[in-house]
Amino acid sequence: MQPLSVSIITFNEAKNIARCLDSVKDIANEIVVIDSNSTDNTESICKQYGVKFYKQSFLGYIEQKNFALEHCKHNAVLCLDADECLSAALIQSIKQAKQNDFPADAYTMNRCTNFCGKWIKYGTWYPDRKLRLFNKQKGKWGGVNPHDKIEMTSDSKPVFLKGDILHYSYYTVEEVLTQQNKFTTIQAKAMFEQGKRSSLFKLFVNPLIAFISGYIFKLGFLDGVDGFFIASTVSYNTMVKYDKLMRLQKS
Repeated sequence: MQPLSVSIITFNEAKNIARCLDSVKDIANEIVVIDSNSTDNTESICKQYGVKFYKQSFLGYIEQKNFALEHCKHNAVLCLDADECLSAALIQSIKQAKQNDFPADAYTMNRCTNFCGKWIKYGTWYPDRKLRLFNKQKGKWGGVNPHDKIEMTSDSKPVFLKGDILHYSYYTVEEVLTQQNKFTTIQAKAMFEQGKRSSLFKLFVNPLIAFISGYIFKLGFLDGVDGFFIASTVSYNTMVKYDKLMRLQKS
């Protein structure tokens, strides 16, 4: 049976990390936590689970997660955020793949997000398929900060696993707004450095497309008031991102 490493990055995740660790403790041969100098009880909670705990000042989402990969000794790695955990069905799917020595190079799974106490089942937030379990000899973290993703070699074929990653994203509306301001700044800077540019067309049209796509075509309206709010925030996020990018261009 091929051993499994679980990789997690943390910063002040005392309210989430125990739930995450509980969900992987029976399938992991090692748990690697890279902590960005938390000031709460994250470290003490992690050490109760016997994890390999390292401190590293935040390098960026992509860079921090690749740093975590470097500290995983097994080739098969499951990567989770501290505010995520595995559903019972997904735990069983991973156990079965592990018993078969992880025959695929990569595995995808759906992620279901909890928004202010409600599980979101439609719109841009579900099924939100993620590639999180893979052979680290064949892949690494890439993408554009803060939207990181695992990029595999061209010969890798992912296999879908049943079950969900359960994502406890926001506990309050205030957290949404704070996170949006942080992420749009990171996104705009990363886009600018990649040579991407904003325009009045993108500033006005792309947010409208984002709302219609999430709320209408992806059935976000079936999530009720929360679905409308989420579609609106995705649209607002798009507008602010392109506005910040335009201001970077002008400066």
